[in-house]
Amino acid sequence: MEKRNNGFLARHAENENFNQYWYSSHTIEVLVQEISAVSKRAAFLSTPSVYFSLPKGSAVRDNSYLLDFDQQWAKHPNFVLYDFNAPESLPASLHGSFDCVVIDPPFITQEVWQKYASAVHLLLAPQGKIILSTISENAAVLHKLLGVTPQRFRPSIPNLVYQYNFFANYETQFLCETNIEVPDDD
Repeated sequence: MEKRNNGFLARHAENENFNQYWYSSHTIEVLVQEISAVSKRAAFLSTPSVYFSLPKGSAVRDNSYLLDFDQQWAKHPNFVLYDFNAPESLPASLHGSFDCVVIDPPFITQEVWQKYASAVHLLLAPQGKIILSTISENAAVLHKLLGVTPQRFRPSIPNLVYQYNFFANYETQFLCETNIEVPDDD
């Protein structure tokens, strides 16, 4: 595996106050490939490391938005302040306007996922795609809330003590293979 430097990871430390734990460079690279292959306009909920790793000047980056609570990104023109506790406060101009929503919430409880699901239902266009990460124990509730299923590719999150899984509501192109950084449990 060729190791590439990720500019976002090099410039931005994780912030424990926001429960931010970044994916590895390889995981981000695979996510960027997946999103670029299936989306023209994505909403990135609590996923600045992925949004800012999209190629600068690419159509998907220019047309997509970062929705986050961390205001260090506020000067970016495609930033929208997002408090997961108030999904109804999302701007009406964004409702139903995204063909993909990518989510990595700071907390993994069912109550938090219900709030994120409300945001997804507001933001996602009909037939839109969902990619999210959380613990495998949330599979049943996430299938019920968002119709997502676990993917074979599991993210590497170097500073997180437990293993997350990716989930999607469609047949993925790049998340269907094993992550070489996180071997299958089989």
